[in-house]
Amino acid sequence: MTIKRFKENPIITPEDVKPYHEGFEVIGAFNAGVAEYNGETLLLMRVAERPIVDDPSIVKVPVVDPETREITIKNFSIEDDEYNFDDPRVVRRQDKLEGLSYLTSLSYVRIARSKGGIEFSIDDEPFLYPYNDYQTFGIEDPRVTKIDDTYYIDFTSVSEKGVAVSLVTTKDFESFTDQGIIFAPENKDVVLFPEKINGLYYALHRPVLKSIGNYDIWIAESPDTKHWGNHQHLAGVREGNWDEERIGAGLTPVKTSEGWVVLYHGASHQSRYCMGALLLDLEDPTRVLARSEAPFMEPEEDYEKNGFFNEVVFGCGATQKDDDSLTMYYGVADTSIAGCDISIQEIITHLKESK
Repeated sequence: MTIKRFKENPIITPEDVKPYHEGFEVIGAFNAGVAEYNGETLLLMRVAERPIVDDPSIVKVPVVDPETREITIKNFSIEDDEYNFDDPRVVRRQDKLEGLSYLTSLSYVRIARSKGGIEFSIDDEPFLYPYNDYQTFGIEDPRVTKIDDTYYIDFTSVSEKGVAVSLVTTKDFESFTDQGIIFAPENKDVVLFPEKINGLYYALHRPVLKSIGNYDIWIAESPDTKHWGNHQHLAGVREGNWDEERIGAGLTPVKTSEGWVVLYHGASHQSRYCMGALLLDLEDPTRVLARSEAPFMEPEEDYEKNGFFNEVVFGCGATQKDDDSLTMYYGVADTSIAGCDISIQEIITHLKESK
């Protein structure tokens, strides 16, 4: 299918974002939730900052106090045999390599604004900054869903207590109301459907199972967006395929006459992230009608293949101009934000050919 990448890509890079913290550098502006408000396209960017390091033998880890916004810097020597430093994003204890002990950067959410959807101005202040004890390691990967006149923003909250999913609501992107944690650790990649279905709200989520099971997409329902239940497994990883290691929902589901179109990311055992699609039944979104056999989008451009974490395209949001035109904003190489135009009908055709 045709992917029309913006010729201006990447449209936002770390160099475009002024650090919020003194003595820090911005290493990523990526994985943005997307909204349309007051005639503008808003990108709720995940901004990752880390302490500037002059000594390559030292790894610095920032931990924030949510009440004071003061940051404590922990220093680790790369010669310390107690810890593993293979992944530049995390510091792990050698005896707990399946989890994380610390993050090497602190993430929060900052808004970029545009009248035309390509050239963006970036707010000086964060919109969402760690504000409770579940966010001492940061806030990551927001998704935005508009339901009626309210914008629902869910995101990953990270702390020593685990990786949970929080929800806030806003009507003006100036203030927000905290709705609490809606999915307990360890979970992420939560996306809400844009309307009730048979009187209930639905959300896609991705539990991280440590004993038995895989990094699969599940679906849950709620009467009020706060209390989620009737969890059901929706789609799993596929060994030997492009999405064999992990999958997770990306964009707010798009309602079409054929069903709900869900664009999701999938990763291989080599951590190469591509984008695929699911088609869900309109009246019963727990039913999968079709699924991509091959990805509809892969890392091809240099900015998608090379960065802080290579070989990544990671969609978190889109705007829709008409029944067939979807403009997706996506993270590239865990570093920057790019944009592309996609035909919804071509995605549906792609799905039908995958049956």
